[in-house]
Amino acid sequence: TTNMPASLEEKARGVDGESGMEIRPDRDQDPPMPRVVDLTHPLSPTFPTWDGVPGIALERRAEVAADGYGLHLWHLDEHIGTHLDAPRHYDPQGLDAASIADEDLILPLVVIDVRARAMRDPDHAVDLADIAVHESAHGIIPPGACVAMLSGWGARVADAGFRNADAAGVMHFPGFSLAAARVLAEARDAKALAVDTLSLDPGASPDLPVHRYWLPSGRYGLECVANLEKVPARGATIVVGAPRIEGATGGPCRLLALL
Repeated sequence: TTNMPASLEEKARGVDGESGMEIRPDRDQDPPMPRVVDLTHPLSPTFPTWDGVPGIALERRAEVAADGYGLHLWHLDEHIGTHLDAPRHYDPQGLDAASIADEDLILPLVVIDVRARAMRDPDHAVDLADIAVHESAHGIIPPGACVAMLSGWGARVADAGFRNADAAGVMHFPGFSLAAARVLAEARDAKALAVDTLSLDPGASPDLPVHRYWLPSGRYGLECVANLEKVPARGATIVVGAPRIEGATGGPCRLLALL
């Protein structure tokens, strides 16, 4: 037996007390939940870095067994793992990571697939031809987009092939060309660039012209992005969980694609 009032018991069973009809939520009126693809690599001291030096270390400060709670002190490079390059990374007067507008952290995601060209040439820079091929197949890149390069480099993240340094220490991996960055900014009004490599610029670039142009323009970059092969060339939305740390020139972030 139960002490629950009859009306509540009926509602708990999904029955309307007056009509005796089954109560069913009108799910047809609810928008479907999007499918989520995580675009973030797990971060550990073994994750590849620009200079080859581990970019994160966790120092234990408290343990549950001894202190009743767990706590680490993080020793962290701002530009490590799947991370954000804020405008301040290359412009001392630019926006820091905490100041990027909320609406600029949720953007249409466009993925330019250059895997075939990157396989032939690890120094490939996304160029105007790549943009033209993409747009001929998928339409004009919409304004306000995050434009990502899919080079296939994410498959190398667990080994030395991600940095792909030669005997002289020069790295070889794809990135964007300055010409492509200019068109995406000035003709397509893109808000962000994203790459599945360590840098917006190709690894062998001596002076990083894309960084020097793109970030001082007030736009931001995303590097070491994961799983771009799991999202469509167009139609997804990227959500950037940027660190809201005042003064930061960037930082590790959680990236999610909504399909």
